[in-house]
Amino acid sequence: MNFPASELAFIEGIGGPEMLLIMFIVLVLFGADRMPGLARGLGKSIKEFKKAASGVEDQIREAMEEEPAPPPKKFPPYPPGAPASPLPAGARLTSAAPTPPPATTTQSTTETPPPPQTPPAPPFVPPEA
Repeated sequence: MNFPASELAFIEGIGGPEMLLIMFIVLVLFGADRMPGLARGLGKSIKEFKKAASGVEDQIREAMEEEPAPPPKKFPPYPPGAPASPLPAGARLTSAAPTPPPATTTQSTTETPPPPQTPPAPPFVPPEA
């Protein structure tokens, strides 16, 4: 979107009279009672924006000044001279959690039957072209 310079030339010419006209229009639109609140809110938002911008700049500057972390040392899986496996020969790993005892079931006449199982879906056959 290219604008000719003549369309945006009015931005460079904002001076005292133009600012007074803008302030008068704002005063008419919002009233004298709300002007201090609007100015206060505008000042706070500008302050927060500058604070956030400087925080981002500081983070970028710190990241650029930091030295990269050295690569981690690579250790062999086992110390030299140690057996290849820490387990004795023939030992197997087992889970640490104990297995629960088998559940005992009692037949009751008030038990509801399990829900019917749905049949498996038929295999997908692509349509012939």
